[in-house]
Amino acid sequence: MTRTFFGTDGIRGLANTEPMTAATALRVGMAAGAYFTRGDHRHRVLIGKDTRLSGYMLEPALVAGFTAVGMDVFLVGPMPTPAVAMLTRALRCDLGVMISASHNPFHDNGIKLFGPDGYKLSDAAEAEIEAMILGADQPMLADASKLGRAKRLDDADGRYVEFAKATLPKGKNLRGLKVVIDCANGAAYKVAPAVLWELEAEVIPIGVKPDGFNINRDCGSTHPRALQEAVVAHGAHVGVALDGDADRLVMVDERGQVIDGDQLMAVIAESWLQQGRLAKKGLVATVMSNLGLERFVQGLGIELIRTKVGDRYVLEAMRGEGYNLGGEQSGHIILSDFATTGDGVVAALQVLAALCESGKKASEFCRRFTPYPQLLRNVRHAGGAPLELPKVKSAIDAAEKKLGKAGRIVIRPSGTEPLIRVMAEGEDERLVQAVVQDIVTALEQAA
Repeated sequence: MTRTFFGTDGIRGLANTEPMTAATALRVGMAAGAYFTRGDHRHRVLIGKDTRLSGYMLEPALVAGFTAVGMDVFLVGPMPTPAVAMLTRALRCDLGVMISASHNPFHDNGIKLFGPDGYKLSDAAEAEIEAMILGADQPMLADASKLGRAKRLDDADGRYVEFAKATLPKGKNLRGLKVVIDCANGAAYKVAPAVLWELEAEVIPIGVKPDGFNINRDCGSTHPRALQEAVVAHGAHVGVALDGDADRLVMVDERGQVIDGDQLMAVIAESWLQQGRLAKKGLVATVMSNLGLERFVQGLGIELIRTKVGDRYVLEAMRGEGYNLGGEQSGHIILSDFATTGDGVVAALQVLAALCESGKKASEFCRRFTPYPQLLRNVRHAGGAPLELPKVKSAIDAAEKKLGKAGRIVIRPSGTEPLIRVMAEGEDERLVQAVVQDIVTALEQAA
C-alpha cells in the first residue's frame, strides 16, 4: 500500500516542507491522539525531541493537536528515542512521540510514534492514523471543558540515567576506564555523559554543545573522525559515538580504529552467552551484517538469524521468535531485556562493562572476528523491474555460482530511491569485486 506520510521509521522530511510542517504536525497530533483515546481514563502522551531548530516549531504544533482531542501532554525536551519509549511505558502513557530525524542533518526532522507498550506502531496502526490525518475519518475534537493540559516533566533526565545504570548488574561500575563520548550535539548530550560519570568512568564529552544546526555535523556515529582524534589525543581507553537521537552507536578503540555494530554485537553475544543471558542461543541481524560475524557466532554455537534491512524487521524477528539480542552493522543494537528499541547508551554499557572486567585493551577485546571483504555498489535505474530481466537474472546466477559457499550476494531495491543495491562478500576480495562488477554491468545495460 502506498503511504503518504509514514515511511520505514515514522514520518520524516525537510523541515517546514510537507510533511514536516506545523500544520501537518497538528493533524498528526489530533489523529494519533484520537486513535489512542480508548476508555474513560484521562489520556496522556509523552513528547521528546532532539536538538534541531525545527523541534521548536513541531513540538507546540503536536501539543495543540493532542490537547485539542483531550489528551494531557508530558514534555521532556531533548531526550534519546529509547528514553521516550521507556518513559512512555513507565508513566503509563497512552502514546509516546519522538521528534527527530535520527542521523540526518539539522534541516530534516521526523515524528516517531510509540504505543503504550513502548514499541513502534504496527503498519496497520500507522495506516489507520494516516487515514485520519488525510480526513477519511476526522478526529473528534474534545468539548471545551475536556481539553488537554501540557506540562514539563522535570525529572525525565534523572529517570533515564537511573534506568540506564540499572541495566548493569548491581555493584558493577566503570571505575578505571577513561572514555570519550561523542553525543553528536544531539538528544543525549546531557544524559549520556551523566550515566558514564555516575558509573565512575573518567569521562571526556564531545559533541555536547547543540545550537540547533550542528546535530550530526562532523560528529556522532556517522562521522566518527572527531571521536577517533579525541580518543588518541586524550589517551583514552575507548570512545563511544551516538547518533542524533542516540538509538545507535559505534565505538573506537584506544588506537582510534572504529568498531562497528557487527563487532559490538559479537562482544555482547559472547558475554551474554557466558553469563547465561542469551535467549535461545540466537542473534538477529540483517542481510547486511558481515559474513565474519555469522561464522564467529556459529563457532560459539549461536544461530544467526537474518532479516531485511531496518531495525523494525530485526525487532519483529526478535519478538516473534523470542530472541533478546539483535541489531544492525550500522550500530542499532536492540537488547530486549531492557529496551523496546535500539539504545546506544545501554548497548555501550554492556560492552564497556565487559571490557572493564576483561582487563584487555579495546583493540584486542572488541575485535572478535576478521571481517570478510565486502563491497556495496548502488545502480540507479529509470524505473520498472530491472531485476526481473533475463540478462540481469543470468548475471546474478553466474555470480552466485562463482562465489559458491565462500561468500554471498545480497541484491535489493532501495525503498526510497530508484536504486538497486548490490552487495557481495567472500574470502577472496578480487572475486568479490569481479562478481559485483558483473552484476552492476548487467544492471547498467538494462537501465
